[in-house]
Amino acid sequence: MINLVQNAENHLQRIAIKSGGKSYTYQQLLEASKNIAIELLQGKDDLEEKRIAFLVQPGFKYTAIQWGIWRAGGIAVPLCVKHPFSSIKYVIDDTSAAVVICSPDFEELLSPLRNTAEIRFLTSESFPETQANLPDIAMHRRAMILYTSGTTGNPKGVVTTHDNIETQITALTTSWEWHKDDHILNVLPLHHVHGIINVMSCALWTGACCEFLPKFDADKIFEIFGRKEVNIFMAVPTIYYKLIAHYKELDKEGQNEISEALKDFRLMVSGSAALPVSVLEEWKVISGHTLLERYGMTEMGMAISNSYREQRMPGYIGLPLHKVTVRIADEQNTEVAVGSQGEIQVKGPNVFKEYWGKPEATAQTFTEDGWFKTGDIAVFENGCYRILGRNSVDIIKSGGYKISALEIEEILRKHPQIKECGVVGIPDAEWGEIIGASLILSSNEIDLDALKDWLKDKLPGYKMPRKYIFQKDLPRNVMGKVTKKELQKLFTN
Repeated sequence: MINLVQNAENHLQRIAIKSGGKSYTYQQLLEASKNIAIELLQGKDDLEEKRIAFLVQPGFKYTAIQWGIWRAGGIAVPLCVKHPFSSIKYVIDDTSAAVVICSPDFEELLSPLRNTAEIRFLTSESFPETQANLPDIAMHRRAMILYTSGTTGNPKGVVTTHDNIETQITALTTSWEWHKDDHILNVLPLHHVHGIINVMSCALWTGACCEFLPKFDADKIFEIFGRKEVNIFMAVPTIYYKLIAHYKELDKEGQNEISEALKDFRLMVSGSAALPVSVLEEWKVISGHTLLERYGMTEMGMAISNSYREQRMPGYIGLPLHKVTVRIADEQNTEVAVGSQGEIQVKGPNVFKEYWGKPEATAQTFTEDGWFKTGDIAVFENGCYRILGRNSVDIIKSGGYKISALEIEEILRKHPQIKECGVVGIPDAEWGEIIGASLILSSNEIDLDALKDWLKDKLPGYKMPRKYIFQKDLPRNVMGKVTKKELQKLFTN
């Protein structure tokens, strides 16, 4: 049996899931997922890694369906509830999904699929109580396909095995000291490793409670925090930014109530994008907590994390997690000296099996001796790893210099009139690239000459932005990450 499911038998009467105003025990989760598995099997002994796609709102039904797919021997393919039909159909077609399951509220969106003879269409209400034996699932088998954001070309399906998933879970439950009395609020999308593994699966592995809030609502989040049940929270920088903004709108009494509730938390984590130091510092004033930053990818779950117990340094992501090996390598895949920048490369049982149906892309992302090439540039200094940026979008190559866009963004955010910013490289015949900055202002306008004078004291000349644009918000994906490729287009159109 899959160990994640087997662990649930040790916590039958404990609350596993809170969603939609209801509480569900581990026993209810086991029973519901068993019924789903039996319905999917249709009398067969094993689904034998058939792909089962599902478009279901975060909550108990989502969790039961995912577990049911695994217990039947299928490969779970979670679909993004915010994606348009064309993106959803791409994933269904790419995986050759045998079954599509959806919540009733998505039936109309997916109605064109009902005419597809090869696909069995089910709703999340289609699973009656029944009895039958379930297959014994070997841990080396494929378990899930999650799709990358597709910054270049079409998104790729990242295939993880049950072994991969268990390693990703146990690395975090050990390092972050999860226990059965923990209670986490999940506000993250469930087509992404952050929400599925770091939040939901870590909670369920340990017998803890995972509470779902399907849509971001700052007021509702603070209301839930005020009940003093939740003691762990994980989010992306954009969410912390929005929570800080909402906190500032509260009266003094409301602010004090929130701050008091937050001080009782055991752990707060930020990930999926670089955390601005300014956000970290403001949240610490509000909550009393230094956000724990960690580093991971769809292809490997989490690989590096700041310490749960020890002091955390702003801008650093920490050290490798249990069973994970990390090196910094140059463009020839040779390890560089300590203090030199290079690409993060990773080995370990957490690393994915393959890109679905793309053997060439899979081979290209590994070195000859088996290191996964992340494409992220970092440096090891002060005893920790520090991310400098994404190879293609956050490292700007200008006049022979390699410049971190993240470093310039941190400086710009310190200006009193700049709420948020995004920095990118713009193709240039003379320099290779020049630096462009998109600014989100806290006031109606800014004196650019005065800004440039202000920057001269903080940046060398070769790191100064040459072009500026002004926006109400930055282009983002569903995880809240700034889509730098889209931002670059705004400078070149």
